[in-house]
Amino acid sequence: MKCFIALAFMLVAVSASEQYTNKYDNTNLDEILGNDRLFNAHMECIMGEGKCTPEGRELKEHIGESLENECEKCTDDQKKGAKKAIDYIIKHRPEAWKRLTDKFDPSGKYKQQYEERAKAEGIALPA
Repeated sequence: MKCFIALAFMLVAVSASEQYTNKYDNTNLDEILGNDRLFNAHMECIMGEGKCTPEGRELKEHIGESLENECEKCTDDQKKGAKKAIDYIIKHRPEAWKRLTDKFDPSGKYKQQYEERAKAEGIALPA
């Protein structure tokens, strides 16, 4: 379930092999997560509230599907990035996590799965 933002910042179009393109696999995820301006711009794109970069458009297009199927169409690098992004957002940006899950997982089915995994890995969930 690669996931939201991590996935987020790395997802792309589906290729003939039924995998997302690896075109954006070298995106500097740490730079995006650690920079409020970049993070907020990506969030606005994903939420349909702002302009999108090419990688943001790809993420926005595939984030829902990727959450549902644990990013089965993602490359290994995208899976690692998605996990990193989701863990970061759960821990450091709970308001963004809530917005993402409200939009892409309104029933809470996948949210619970990701939060349980994060908790099992020692990531403290916000109250």
